[in-house]
Amino acid sequence: MTRILIVEDDIDIRGLLARGLEAEGFDVGTASNVEDALKGARDATPGAVLLDVGLPDGSGHDVCRSLREGGFSGPILFLSARDEIRDRAEGLALGADDYIVKPFEFEELVARLRTHLMRRQQAEAPRSRLTAGRLIFDLDTRLVTCGEASARLTPREAELLAMLMERLGKPVSRAEIFDHLWASQGGLSLNVVDVYIGYLRSKMADFVRHGGPVLTTVRGKGFMLEPKGPDFRQ
Repeated sequence: MTRILIVEDDIDIRGLLARGLEAEGFDVGTASNVEDALKGARDATPGAVLLDVGLPDGSGHDVCRSLREGGFSGPILFLSARDEIRDRAEGLALGADDYIVKPFEFEELVARLRTHLMRRQQAEAPRSRLTAGRLIFDLDTRLVTCGEASARLTPREAELLAMLMERLGKPVSRAEIFDHLWASQGGLSLNVVDVYIGYLRSKMADFVRHGGPVLTTVRGKGFMLEPKGPDFRQ
């Protein structure tokens, strides 16, 4: 069970978040100030931290800085009423993974939290290659090959292909792809998913005739890497 440390001085918000996350299956710890937050992180290392910026004995920025300098590698998500671009930029520059402006929808917070946890787990997993039949994807070089055909992907194209390969034969929605790859970046819409799907399709166009899977659109459900042909082996 993943432990989430909530650092929030507003008792009502802190309680709502704690109860909500516990209902979602998380183990929850709480703190209302900088001192207790750092102590809580030392006593029971959390999997992620939800961090208010304004705290009675300092700033959430102090907590974020101390955690990163101390080697904490889990996701840190700022929760703040400060919505200026410079506030977001400062928080991200300190090493936070996301910056969510209050008020926010709890469902969106949980979706972003799960996305960051999944991405961190994937980044730490000891893997260097994914396969889907004859399709071979080298994660280190971002080179994808299928028979005699090959293509080198950009970092974001590579993340998209890895997500689809890990869900081989199952549709992945636009919203899920967007949350996984672009939710933490402001100013983007769901259309960016279609753009990158187009890039990926173009680079993988020759793979089908070499026995590779097909990147298909599943109406009403999203996109899927679909195994095709009698010689396909997962």
